[in-house]
Amino acid sequence: MLSKGKGFSWGQSMREIVLDTETTGFKPQDGHRIVEIACVELQDHLPTGLQKQWYLNPERDVPEDAVRVHGLTTEFLSKFPVFGEVAGEFLDFLGDAKLVAHNASFDLAFLNAELKRLGLPALPASRAIDTVQLARQRFPGAQASLDALCKRFGVDNSSRSLHGALLDSTLLAEVYLELLGGRQTGFALSSAPKVVEAPRRVPRAPRPHAPSPDEQAAHQRLLSQLKSPVWLME
Repeated sequence: MLSKGKGFSWGQSMREIVLDTETTGFKPQDGHRIVEIACVELQDHLPTGLQKQWYLNPERDVPEDAVRVHGLTTEFLSKFPVFGEVAGEFLDFLGDAKLVAHNASFDLAFLNAELKRLGLPALPASRAIDTVQLARQRFPGAQASLDALCKRFGVDNSSRSLHGALLDSTLLAEVYLELLGGRQTGFALSSAPKVVEAPRRVPRAPRPHAPSPDEQAAHQRLLSQLKSPVWLME
């Protein structure tokens, strides 16, 4: 039985894995394979610092068009294990976490093709959170590419000259948190309460309240017009 992966909590907190793949082409049904997988762990929508990366030997050539995208050549990848050699470690790291991916159907199609070759169960689409769909729901009609979303949210992607699964997963984790509404700054409680000094009050001189002679005379005239006022009765 596979374990739940490092960082998994049995409590009420939520574990998610942001993942990305690089491949030899666009369609696994055309014989294309995965050449890189990367995962970034989130706990309650915050990065834990735990991440995984695997370069894979695709057991086939890498077309020049794909090399121009991710820079991973057939010669470079020939030194790395095939998917079957890391599948257990990969699935163990995923555990039962939700999977966050940009255009998730693409990544799941390739991952499930690899799992099918090994006779392992597929990763269900219901388990995936597609950040492309989230972006289109939040910003209808706007570009939903990873670069466009990094620009929108001010996420620094200046080092992204080529596609790379680990870099893209790290950027996507930041974008995902922004799509959810962003981190709530200033929400953490300080260990020591902040002391607020009350404004200093300037004392005022007491105001006179005794009636003037004119006021006393006016009051007596009023009393003379009243019939048996109760405060004069004994």
